[in-house]
Amino acid sequence: MNKTTRRNFFKNAAAVTGGIGIGNLSAGVTILSASTKKTDIRIEDISHSYQEYLYRTPNKFAGTVVDRATIMTVRCTVRTSSGKVVKGFGSMPLGNVWSFPSKRMSYAATLNAMKALAEEIAKITGGYKEFDHPIDINWALNSLYLKTAADVSARLHLPDPIPKLCTLVTASPFDAAVHDAFGKAHGLNCYHTYGPEFMNHDLSHYLGAEYQGEYPSSYIQKEPKSRMPVYHLVSAIDPIDESDVAKRVDDGLPETLPEWINYNGLTHFKIKLNGDDPKWDVDRVLRVDKATTETQKKRGVRDWFYALDFNERCPNVDYLLQFLRQVKDKTPTGYERIQYVEQPTARDLKAHPENRMQEAAKLRPIVIDESLTDVEALLLSRQMGYTGASIKASKGQSQMVIVTSVAEKHKMFLCGGDMSCPGAALIQSASLPAHVPGVRAIEANARQYMPAANKAWEPRFPGMFRITDGTIHTGELNGPGLGPSEG
Repeated sequence: MNKTTRRNFFKNAAAVTGGIGIGNLSAGVTILSASTKKTDIRIEDISHSYQEYLYRTPNKFAGTVVDRATIMTVRCTVRTSSGKVVKGFGSMPLGNVWSFPSKRMSYAATLNAMKALAEEIAKITGGYKEFDHPIDINWALNSLYLKTAADVSARLHLPDPIPKLCTLVTASPFDAAVHDAFGKAHGLNCYHTYGPEFMNHDLSHYLGAEYQGEYPSSYIQKEPKSRMPVYHLVSAIDPIDESDVAKRVDDGLPETLPEWINYNGLTHFKIKLNGDDPKWDVDRVLRVDKATTETQKKRGVRDWFYALDFNERCPNVDYLLQFLRQVKDKTPTGYERIQYVEQPTARDLKAHPENRMQEAAKLRPIVIDESLTDVEALLLSRQMGYTGASIKASKGQSQMVIVTSVAEKHKMFLCGGDMSCPGAALIQSASLPAHVPGVRAIEANARQYMPAANKAWEPRFPGMFRITDGTIHTGELNGPGLGPSEG
């Protein structure tokens, strides 16, 4: 980045952020603005790399079968105003099937588009040389990330442009790495740094006067919950019982739902549904409920729960209403175990104002996931009858800290989401719901689909990766930064 480009870059950043103190970098001198705290950091260097994994067994959701994952790891070096140099890192699956669905582009094409975007995000992030809090760094850069996504889409002549959700996912490990380095620079877990002692602005700076004098620490706990129930994923092609197993993997891990229940002591189950065949969807829930009930009876367990996830596949709200009523009619006790329904219809709320959820929300909490890309989307969902939100660090630590504050203020139903995050990505992803009071349970799907990617982390965080009582020991997530260390 030459001097002229850099000067224009920070001029644009200042316009986007309303003038967060930009130093005279073109002259090679950094000037701390009046709003800067001594605790702020400056990005010195940033890099990224990829790891590829094949799934142990395929996973089907949103009508698509997935059998592999690309994990992006970002390493960030920062400097404090006193000259201390610290390294942090972030890790996240790119999740292109979920974040960049396309009927006109292949898996490889959407993945390559995300990688091309990551190259540009790395340049933008590395070029930001202000001393700031991590949330302000992301707040300054987010609009530039979105503009860059549009530029990359045009440059690559993509038939479908890179969506906002995809941009958030691509940027998320960069954001996580900055937060991780910031916490480590001060010897604190990141969740101790979201109050007035460290932040340059209260929430009103991002959200308006209603939040005057409030900080994320008003809504997000400094310490993680000691343990949380883990939601076991039942994908649309996962075996329920032995009759579904065409050929066993025979790798020592469970293969049917009853085997998983006994192996992990499970009490929470997230059922992926297809949304294009009401009979199949109802029968799938009935089969899961039957197998679970029989297994839990043998274990002497009386309380367990379901979450239903359509991944926006329901054609309309009427489909959802009829489905829920049929489930209630065929298995009243199974219906009572449903904690929430996630993203039943299309993610673009503005394009589908007819998909109002007031009637469905009278039956069960209705949660947005793919729709949740910013505070505006959260507030719009409330107007449309949604009563809950899925909080995912894969959408960006900074963005989700702000969104979560709004959701908690409005006392929405909250759940913790996952993109089958393995290893360090799980630790960073799980930290967010572990610190949010309203989140009741957590997801950790990589243990089912990418257990090999967890192996190196098991001895360091045994309670996170070795589940025997149906819970993840999130109390382990209290180390410096976002928790994991590469050492």
